[in-house]
Amino acid sequence: MAVTTSPMRKVSLRNLAAHKVRLLLTVLSVVLGTAFVAGSFVFTDTLQKTFDSIFEGTAQGVDVRVSAVEQGSSGVPTADIDTIAAIDGVRVVAPAVSGQIVVLNADGKPMQNGGAPSLGSAYLPPEQQLGEQTPFVAGTPPEQPGQIALNESAATRAGLAVGDRTRVLTMSGWNDVTLSGVYSTDTDTGGFVGALFTDAQARQLFTDGNHVAYVDVAGTGVSQEELRDRVAAALPDTKVQTGDQVREETKDEIAQALSFVNYFLLAFGAIALLVGTFIIYNTFSMIVAQRLKELALLRAIGAGRGQVGRSVVFEALVIGVIGSALGLAAGVGLAYGLRGLLNAFDLGLPEGPLQVAPRTIVVALVLGILVTVVSAYAPARRAAKVPPVAAMREEFASAGDTLRVRTLIGAIAAVLGAVALIAGAQSTGGGAAGLVGIGALALVLAVLLAAPALSRPIVGALGAVFARPFGPVGRLARTNAVRNPKRTAATAFALTLGLMLVSVIGVFGASAKESTNALVDKGIEADFVLTGPPGIGVPAGAAGAAARVDGVVDAVSLHGVAVKIDDEDVFGSAVSGSLDGVLAYTMEEGSETVAGTDMIVSQTEAADRGWTLGTPVTLTDRDGGQVTTTVTGIYADNQLLGSWVVSNEVYQEVTPVNQRAEWAVMIKAAPGADQATMAADLATATDPFVVVQVQDREQFKGAQAQLIDSLLAVLYGLLALAVVIAILGIVNTLALSVVERRREIGMLRAVGMQRAQVRRTIYLESVLIAVFGALVGVLLGVVFGWGFVRTLADQGLDHIAVPWGQVVAMLIGSGVVGVLAALWPAARAARTKPLEAIADM
Repeated sequence: MAVTTSPMRKVSLRNLAAHKVRLLLTVLSVVLGTAFVAGSFVFTDTLQKTFDSIFEGTAQGVDVRVSAVEQGSSGVPTADIDTIAAIDGVRVVAPAVSGQIVVLNADGKPMQNGGAPSLGSAYLPPEQQLGEQTPFVAGTPPEQPGQIALNESAATRAGLAVGDRTRVLTMSGWNDVTLSGVYSTDTDTGGFVGALFTDAQARQLFTDGNHVAYVDVAGTGVSQEELRDRVAAALPDTKVQTGDQVREETKDEIAQALSFVNYFLLAFGAIALLVGTFIIYNTFSMIVAQRLKELALLRAIGAGRGQVGRSVVFEALVIGVIGSALGLAAGVGLAYGLRGLLNAFDLGLPEGPLQVAPRTIVVALVLGILVTVVSAYAPARRAAKVPPVAAMREEFASAGDTLRVRTLIGAIAAVLGAVALIAGAQSTGGGAAGLVGIGALALVLAVLLAAPALSRPIVGALGAVFARPFGPVGRLARTNAVRNPKRTAATAFALTLGLMLVSVIGVFGASAKESTNALVDKGIEADFVLTGPPGIGVPAGAAGAAARVDGVVDAVSLHGVAVKIDDEDVFGSAVSGSLDGVLAYTMEEGSETVAGTDMIVSQTEAADRGWTLGTPVTLTDRDGGQVTTTVTGIYADNQLLGSWVVSNEVYQEVTPVNQRAEWAVMIKAAPGADQATMAADLATATDPFVVVQVQDREQFKGAQAQLIDSLLAVLYGLLALAVVIAILGIVNTLALSVVERRREIGMLRAVGMQRAQVRRTIYLESVLIAVFGALVGVLLGVVFGWGFVRTLADQGLDHIAVPWGQVVAMLIGSGVVGVLAALWPAARAARTKPLEAIADM
């Protein structure tokens, strides 16, 4: 009589309950993988919901908004305000003026707002405000120039109270102000800084005097659409939207920005799940191997192949359900912790309750269960095919199938992958990077398939190095590590994936630093560089103050220029002064002088556009104004100069006054000048400007390297989860291996092996597996990093560097990880009682 399905399920459940440690380790691998995916969704959903709630208040009370067609232009002409006010159906007209600022706190230091906006804007009287009135919690609104009101959180963080004096930096320079009031707002969250000025002073600081950023309109007795059409008819050269369109557009922009964060986090969640997949597969393979006799007995008493296979899959299903549910809960905690960590770094993120959407629950549960069941399918299928009599033989459990076919397929994949990777690395661009990616995937597949065959010689060689000093114990550890190459390869492959990605990122980071250093060393001849905060740049007057320092020969300001050439948006550079002695470049034709309407261009730009010496080039600014320049020189391609360079005069003509900024000032010192003295004098001269940083070339390179390190730290932190899962996989495998070899360990103990020797054997076995995985992962990562960096040579990454210190550290660290991962399995093995283990059948 065949065993029914219900008893088989009971067998599966009892088997899980009887091996609690094994169950815990397997569930943990599922939990970690699904937690990252669930946490990614919860984190981004929370940000999305918080931003949505904030921007629901955007343009409240606004029926129509009038703005410039071209983003980045001077804005809406002030003359249009009266035109709008005269349109039938218009009740209130509210011109908007704003710009980026830096506010000094009570200690005279710049406020740190992280990634949140820091804006100055015009305060409008209540009769001009649309929607809810601005609520003041202390003091009064600004009533005269020199007064500002701050949002509540900014005033608190700055340590400023009503009546306190401070300074505010705008694009036009520093302004002494007095805090007249403190207000609250829906956007008063994270690191947001909002300073309200009088309308007159705001226009003076943030506009050219003839434009405003946009104009909000409230109507009466007419629909939004009808009012929009009337305004559009009166002002055909402007962009006119309804209030609903403005709010929807703002929400879409936020959603698009957050989608990148979501995809970014989900990519690392997928990596963690992929690593977890190998752990789960390896775990179930070992579980099936250990239970062959048990499964054979079930077959012998009437269980069919399908029932045996389904019993293993059912165990996986139970583990998947438990692991996914716990992973979902852990994901919520992970999102909470991630938000707290980012807030600790003052990144200016808004705060709000965590959002667990139904989609997050479904995705986490389905994904975790699916990955677990799929990972267990192959072992379950293999278990169902085992003949009952053969499985009850002792030697059957250790018998393995041939590696010949999979190794041959792996070798073919390796050849094809290497060809694709090398071919892709010979050129640049998206197509080349795609080809390198295909090659990398093929090589990863090759390693997956061929790793069992590779493990024997590589682990054997490593054993000769690491295990030989330990004598017979070392030889036994090496034998254990190579006796089941599939298990060794699957265990090591999880660590291989994690360290492969770490190595790729390491090569990217080292190459970016090396390329930046080379660019500074070869391209910057200036002795010092002055820089300011992003978006504002070096404050006005700082360059002049630096130029007056003893020993300064020249102080050359560099600007970014955004214009149109032949109806195409382009970006170039502008200089105020001579480039000679501050930047290294090679003129191929013409003059290097940039004055008046002169323009010098790069060789590539000249060739692409058909420009030669004497060619007139018309630059169209965002307001439609035009300036005609003449090509007077052609220089060899230079990353620092960009595609073309114009004079400061042209820059002033094509750039709105409220958008002019100096992104850097290059300081040339007199020959023989004392660098240390000059650095101190420059710091003193620019100290009144507070935000100016004075750096020599080495310090400038260090600042760029610090930015790269900050980005790498985030990536390494996200990859840490995959590495942790891989380490747990080693723990899991070793723990199950100890159970599988219980009789063997008992016999060794019976013939005289001491507990310390048993522990040492497990330690060495773990070290060999970990170092094998790390060695293959680092090698793959360096090769892949080389290939991808080669495809980015046209983006400035023209120097390839391998972080050898990091490589050595990872290999040494993998050995340490191997020992740590083996602590618990080794202690468990050492406690094995010889007689009980030998008697255990």
